[in-house]
Amino acid sequence: MPLQPLLPAAALADNFAELKPPLRPQEAHVEASRCLYCFDAPCITACPTGIDIPAFIKKIAYGNPAGAAKTILIANILGASCARVCPTSVLCEGACVLEDRDEQPIMIGRLQRYATDYVTERKLSVLPKPAKKSGKKIAVIGAGPAGLGCAAELAQLGHSVTIFERQPQAGGLNTYGIAYYKMKPQVSLAEVELVKSLGVEIRCGVNVGKDVTIAQLEIDFSAIFVGIGLGAATRLHIPGEELPEVLDALDYIAKIHTDPLHKIPTGRRVAVIGAGNTAIDAVTQSKRLGADRSFIVYRRGEPEMSAYDFEYEHAKDDGAHFLFHAAPVEIIATAGHVSGLKLIRTRLVGGKAEIIPGTEWVEPCDLVLKAVGQEKQIKLVKSLFPTLAVDARGVITHDQLTGQTNVPHIFAGGDCGNGGREVVNAVGEGKKAAHGIHHFLTGKTATPPVQPSRLGAKQGSSGSGLLKPIRAHELEAALKL
Repeated sequence: MPLQPLLPAAALADNFAELKPPLRPQEAHVEASRCLYCFDAPCITACPTGIDIPAFIKKIAYGNPAGAAKTILIANILGASCARVCPTSVLCEGACVLEDRDEQPIMIGRLQRYATDYVTERKLSVLPKPAKKSGKKIAVIGAGPAGLGCAAELAQLGHSVTIFERQPQAGGLNTYGIAYYKMKPQVSLAEVELVKSLGVEIRCGVNVGKDVTIAQLEIDFSAIFVGIGLGAATRLHIPGEELPEVLDALDYIAKIHTDPLHKIPTGRRVAVIGAGNTAIDAVTQSKRLGADRSFIVYRRGEPEMSAYDFEYEHAKDDGAHFLFHAAPVEIIATAGHVSGLKLIRTRLVGGKAEIIPGTEWVEPCDLVLKAVGQEKQIKLVKSLFPTLAVDARGVITHDQLTGQTNVPHIFAGGDCGNGGREVVNAVGEGKKAAHGIHHFLTGKTATPPVQPSRLGAKQGSSGSGLLKPIRAHELEAALKL
């Protein structure tokens, strides 16, 4: 049968409530006061954008959330998104020294959200004014996290930047592809406005290669940053894949971001193929939309899942089921609509999943979501830039420190250059590329803004890496906005 919406608006509002509510001011103050304010803070090293985490936490502890937001946003223009969607338990919080003491790590992500929400809600402008205009113009292809991170950094360095985006709205997966209970698209769109406030022009609904040619961009701009991300979900190559109820998981999640929740059609029995973080998002979203049974199909076992452990636990808490060591063979149809998924048992041999003949069975379902990875956009890259080097993985070859490709005026970053990583990685790569472009155009090295979180501090003689106590007036001076 065709898919139908399953739950009323009121029930869906509860189901899609935020996973982690914002901290109240007192909670934020108490949590910030737990920080040890490490001198050689491992949490900074663990952050791909290099946010001075002890500095912004101390600013919260001293009642200066606007100053904390400034510290965050100078380093990561998408700090509000990253506060919600970053796998902090394996990045900054995973590096917290308190964990070595068998204590709960500082809730860095939630403190980061507290600070960025504070300035967003009050419409406070905390970023420094961009540098004097250089007269240089840069084109950015793709308004996802990498493109926005690159554009914001270039704008603050004094360059004129225009982003070209084929979607109706900017933000990339932050706007269209994040589980709704983690982050609403309004957060991403507010960050887009923040980037635009720096003087960046964003042209949405523009398909580069069709609406504007690369030849024209090379005439109008001195350099080009490519941040086009990845393409459609990888095909399953099994019978029945063309049925109307077989969807890309990211397309399914995008509907949740663009349509009213009570109007989104979904299945009562939903099969999700894949075991990465997108698969987890899809299976939990289908449960929250009202599915009676949602299950993940994975050809390997639980230890081989690429999804983070905390995502896996959350999906189980939401009532998702997992069919391990199973591979799809065929999508079954009844009257032209999905009615089941034929599976076969597998076993691991030398790390590879091999099928076990004669073990087929059919799981009833009326919706199949594909989450087995995304295709690399090799054809698009080669059609736009025929001479651009692409490696064996199908991603753009570029210098890891500067983003520069084999074509000197073209730079790359984000998923099209790393094969698909986290939002914060994309922002970090965009920043690196911006510094690479700045050097390419001016011959100068961009110097990151100084954040005086270590004012008056010296590493302790014990070698502990923690700050020696400093005078209160010195600390307050360091923490001013």
